[in-house]
Amino acid sequence: MKTFTLFSAAALLLVLAGCSTEPPAPQKKAEEKPAEPVTGRHALQQMYIAARGWAADIQPIKVTCILLPEVKAEPGKAPAWQALFVSASQGKARSYTYSVVESEGNLHKGVFAGLDQSWSGPSGETKPFPMAAIQFDSDHAYQTALKKGAEYDKKNPGKPIIFLLEANNKFPDVSWRVIWGESVGTSAFSVFVDASTGAYLETMH
Repeated sequence: MKTFTLFSAAALLLVLAGCSTEPPAPQKKAEEKPAEPVTGRHALQQMYIAARGWAADIQPIKVTCILLPEVKAEPGKAPAWQALFVSASQGKARSYTYSVVESEGNLHKGVFAGLDQSWSGPSGETKPFPMAAIQFDSDHAYQTALKKGAEYDKKNPGKPIIFLLEANNKFPDVSWRVIWGESVGTSAFSVFVDASTGAYLETMH
């Protein structure tokens, strides 16, 4: 009986010890990397993949970058981009955005589709272009443009730089337009770079 009592007491101590043991601390989740800006071709590729579900014959007609206060732009890169795709078979156009963060103005992280618009074919100076025509990305365009705009850039430190990709009648290939300023209309200096060959094309003052 005494042996049984000692055994019971020992077992009870073990149970109590087990109950008093604190549960293991939950593992900390790995910290998310801060969002980083991306090149125009990278963003366009993501939008193109999504847009193919809307129409198989889509082609981009214009690509522009979007600057955001949440993520600092880097040379040749931006936190968000917008592309306008057209479909000849449907006679429609649709805009898409790609952003690395959620932001104001209905801008969502990842790819987001806009509403359909009617499109009756190329008009004016711009026309659709194939994805394969983009052999040189926006970061290359920036470096090429900076060689021609180094003096202007030095005289205007901190001026925002935006990018426009389109095929116009002015040049035989699709081209990047590297723009010093907040918009095409307000810019006093921009440089065109061939997106197919990577070559410098023209400077606009």
